[in-house]
Amino acid sequence: MTKENPDLAADDTPIEMRKAYNNPAFLHSPDARTVRILTEYLEPQARLRREKIRGTIVFFGSARALPSEDVRPILEEAERRVREVGDSKALEALENARGIARNSRYYEEGVELAQKLTEFYQNQPNPRDRFVVCSGGGPGVMEAANRGARQANGKTVGFCISLPHEQSANRYLMPDLSFEFHYFFMRKYWFVYLARALIVFPGGFGTLDELFEVLTLIQTRKIRKTLPIVLYGSAYWREVVNFEAMVRWGLITKEDLQLFHWCDSPQEAFDFLREAIPLHKALSEKRELSRAQRDR
Repeated sequence: MTKENPDLAADDTPIEMRKAYNNPAFLHSPDARTVRILTEYLEPQARLRREKIRGTIVFFGSARALPSEDVRPILEEAERRVREVGDSKALEALENARGIARNSRYYEEGVELAQKLTEFYQNQPNPRDRFVVCSGGGPGVMEAANRGARQANGKTVGFCISLPHEQSANRYLMPDLSFEFHYFFMRKYWFVYLARALIVFPGGFGTLDELFEVLTLIQTRKIRKTLPIVLYGSAYWREVVNFEAMVRWGLITKEDLQLFHWCDSPQEAFDFLREAIPLHKALSEKRELSRAQRDR
């Protein structure tokens, strides 16, 4: 304290000033949660605009699907353990390995389909129709989608999520089009906002969550744009989800079954989406026809 003013500190060291947007303690606090949410809207928006991404074809599916070359050693090791040990754990591991082997076809077919779609849409005459393949940026079907797009020399988007124990970004992502989200709901927003179609491969809880959330938004007309949904791998989907039973129980209508389309091969899915995704050229032609009919 000084004699002149006991309220003043004797130390006349200037106070270090810091702007709020340069204060990490504040920005990572609960008080700034709204700011953090807003950044997960504005920063992706700025980058996507800069890269001229106007629409996406979104791939959902299991993070556990592996390419066939990675499956063989897993299956061979499980079979060896059964021969040598043969206990319940070895048998369980073999059953799991066989499941992984079954799912590997979806990785390979995901690559093929993403490549076909990229080759088709990146060559559209109208830049607004040059849709790009998008995934959750992780392994499995997500990696397959990004890999197929890169093999076609096209752009591809990865909307990653920070999780405690799972998924790192796959090696086929592009630096300028790779995003890491903290908030699940902001990641979901970007999946749906830009989507021109969804392709849903066999998957677990996360895949089911994404599928049913989008179906609900379309059913309730919160999504009004045309948004084709492909359920890829009908054997899996018909076994896991009994949509017809939901109709019989009166929980959905028969018309709700038209919200998605079954496909079992890359060519079948490609042919369906090529017809189902509206292009700006086609929309313009429809408007011209409608205008001509009104003028008669």
